Amino acid sequence: MAVPPSAPLPRSSLHLRRHAPCPQCSWGMEEKAAASASCREPPGPQRAAAVPYFGVSVEQDDILPGALRLIQELRPHWKPEQVRTKRFTDGITNKLLACYVEEDMRDCVLVRVYGERTELLVDRENEVRNFQLLRTHGCAPKLYCTFQNGLCYEYMQGMALGPEHIREPRLFRLIALEMAKIHSIHANGSLPKPTLWHKMHNYFTLVKNEINPSLSADVPTVEVLEWELAWLKEHLSQLDSPVVFCHNDLLCKNIIYDSTKGHVRFIDYEYAGYNYQAFDIGNHFNEFAGVNEVDYCQYPTRETQLQWLRYYLQAQKGMAVPPREVERLYVQVNKFALYPSSVSSRTAGCRQAWGLAELTLSGLFPGVSLLLGALGPHPEPVLHHRL
Repeated sequence: MAVPPSAPLPRSSLHLRRHAPCPQCSWGMEEKAAASASCREPPGPQRAAAVPYFGVSVEQDDILPGALRLIQELRPHWKPEQVRTKRFTDGITNKLLACYVEEDMRDCVLVRVYGERTELLVDRENEVRNFQLLRTHGCAPKLYCTFQNGLCYEYMQGMALGPEHIREPRLFRLIALEMAKIHSIHANGSLPKPTLWHKMHNYFTLVKNEINPSLSADVPTVEVLEWELAWLKEHLSQLDSPVVFCHNDLLCKNIIYDSTKGHVRFIDYEYAGYNYQAFDIGNHFNEFAGVNEVDYCQYPTRETQLQWLRYYLQAQKGMAVPPREVERLYVQVNKFALYPSSVSSRTAGCRQAWGLAELTLSGLFPGVSLLLGALGPHPEPVLHHRL
């Protein structure tokens, strides 16, 4: 059946819902002043070409018709009846469909449809800028276009990893090397600010404005979480962790391993931006414990962490690093791992603010655990470690 053509429409500016600041969030006041600077386009080595925009809206529950309209624009030489599709089910909030004609999927277009109301939590224009920046540095696939509620990009050959994979030394070495590469994207003389506190302030604003009355009595109150986060901010801000360009959401499924090329690449840049180096690493270490079935006994041992961090620092500096430098980063990383990793916040037990915010958004994400849990046996001795 022929697919009706869809002509590109002029791109209109996005109007995201804005929430009034919470007068009681004293720990977030300075973040408001820095919000525009911290969320602005990260400087890159060169200006990326403009990304085509198509005035197509793809239905969440019926992706195929809208996806085929986009494919007709991006691959006009493909016959609609020959287009094959594959649905990916690993995504938590977004829908993803692969479109291709050849069995090997070498020329494959991924159509990603944003989850409903996720624009309250994600700056989609900033996501596109991050995508282009990472592509410029060879860290992301090609971005083909954006549309009303999503984007299309190149399929990356390889296997999405699981917790059992990222614990393997041969693979976590590759992950450390790739993270070091992304963290080395420089700000060209500017002084970037970490997005961590600004994001956290936004999440609490959402929670306070749209609190869900169905939350369990076991969930700590917003005021308790706010106090704990203020304490964490006071402590973590004193660690002098460098502010670098971070992925900020390094789930296992966001790491693609290409065995033929012997490297890994990271995908999904919704939360990418400048942040604390130790936060990005600590957030990833939390993923060793798994997602659906969390086992904090799998949190990396000291020996594993030191090996991982040594790979990372040597790749970043291009030379051997002294043990004291590795130890210093080890302490910083484990302190940041205590933070309820709420820039992206997926793993159960340490994602309170995101979980609360998600539960306020019409109950769209009912499976998120909200209890503030310890991250295994590592935090207490590390917390009091002197740098």
